[in-house]
Amino acid sequence: MRCLITGTAGFVGFHLATRLLQQGHEVIGVDGMTPYYDVKLKEDRHALLKQSRGFRGHCCMLEDADKLRAVTEQSRPELVFHLAAQAGVHYSLENPRAYVDSNLVGSFNVLEMCRELRPRHLLIASTSSVYGASTDFPLAESHKTDHPLTFYAATKKSVEAIAHCYAHLWDMPITTFRFFSAYGPWGRPDMALFKFVQNILAGRPIDIYNHGQMERDFTYIDDLVESIVRLCERIPTRAGDGAVVDSDSSSPVAPYRIVNIGGGHPVSLLRFIEEIEQTLGRKAERNYMGMQAGDVVRTEASTDFLKALIGYQPETPVAIGVREFVRWYREYYRI
Repeated sequence: MRCLITGTAGFVGFHLATRLLQQGHEVIGVDGMTPYYDVKLKEDRHALLKQSRGFRGHCCMLEDADKLRAVTEQSRPELVFHLAAQAGVHYSLENPRAYVDSNLVGSFNVLEMCRELRPRHLLIASTSSVYGASTDFPLAESHKTDHPLTFYAATKKSVEAIAHCYAHLWDMPITTFRFFSAYGPWGRPDMALFKFVQNILAGRPIDIYNHGQMERDFTYIDDLVESIVRLCERIPTRAGDGAVVDSDSSSPVAPYRIVNIGGGHPVSLLRFIEEIEQTLGRKAERNYMGMQAGDVVRTEASTDFLKALIGYQPETPVAIGVREFVRWYREYYRI
């Protein structure tokens, strides 16, 4: 099957592309190679993908509608995975324009492209950040998400709403999934795990926000990809899924659904750091700090709808996930 993935040089896109190629699919990758973090890391991910005959990569900003159309009209994908976005909760405080351009304009161009080409299924990455400061745990797809705390979350919430409109107006099957703290090998340098490992190995202190009183529903990358691959086969219809769970988010008026991808097992930040220290065999110099603007104390995914749809939920313990990341980090940076 021909699969288009936006953001194949990114963390999740790279792993998803690798999995689909291993399954024998043809993958058309689109990535703008933006310098938000080390471009070499992105180039190295793409270099690995290019070793497969089934991969064709294109350097293209999603804001460039004409170039995006030229790429997709040639390939005419059957499945589209829209993962590319300006990431980062806190960077949106510094450069909100980047989120408008990538997350809003870029996503609009992808939706327009799909309206014209009519793939079998469009799958769009969103984020648990749309839940804002909700304390109604576990966070379920059916909960209100009207109070995002960052501009990043607001743009993602907006994309969810716009995608629903396209699904309704043009009868486009769309699944939007909300990621919960994805981590693992080839992860982003702006994420906590990468920063902690990097600083501990270099003998530098690590910043611990809210004095460590935080919990995250960490989701290992292999589990995340497994969920996405299974979801691509569950194409939504206007009739809904008939899943007997309270968190069923299937639209009553469109072939559209929202699905959490998380394990539903929050881990405290301090325990996460202890796992890193144990894996590295080194203690961290800890710099305890206050809460960051836009941050939340806890995330916890409701997994009922995910399990009802695909019979699966992420289960990899953080001890294993951290070990695999550290193994990759040492190998990649030759430490």
